[in-house]
Amino acid sequence: MSEHKPITISDEVIINKIYLVRGQKIMIDRDLAEMYGVETRILNQAIKRNEKRFPPDFMFQLSAVELSDWKSQNVISNKEKMGLRKLPYAFTEQGVAMLSSVLNSETAIEVNIQIIRIFTRVRQLLTDHTELRLEVEKIKKKLDNQDKNMEVVFQYLDELLEKKDDSNTGRTIIGYQIGSGQS
Repeated sequence: MSEHKPITISDEVIINKIYLVRGQKIMIDRDLAEMYGVETRILNQAIKRNEKRFPPDFMFQLSAVELSDWKSQNVISNKEKMGLRKLPYAFTEQGVAMLSSVLNSETAIEVNIQIIRIFTRVRQLLTDHTELRLEVEKIKKKLDNQDKNMEVVFQYLDELLEKKDDSNTGRTIIGYQIGSGQS
């Protein structure tokens, strides 16, 4: 019996392989195949044999436009583009989780666990970011209201100054006057 060596893929490598397509966080079939240590065609054959496990919310094929956008966003070299003769499949978090039941190897299981943990962390980061953004919006609204209140205060002060200036015109000025020529 051979001893199994644990697979080590850095979290950063996995995070850099998660893309946003159709408003969903996905991973591409060739990236997953590489992490699992299998050829992309082998991965896709296993999926075809288990099509019922991959509904459209688990997996979908990229369109030509989406593939072009993905390539341009990720600056794929010509050598890497050569390996993309077919439109790749995109897997959502649920699809990645389902892959562990289709690819029943130690490597696939270990990599899947790591990927699912990272998806969970990314989701938590997005949730935290959303909560922070909502707090910032609340502060902005308060500041906007304070700005409006300050404008009202200055308008009232301007009106009071105008009234004061108007009321001074009919009064006789009293007091010591310099340079009037009187002794």
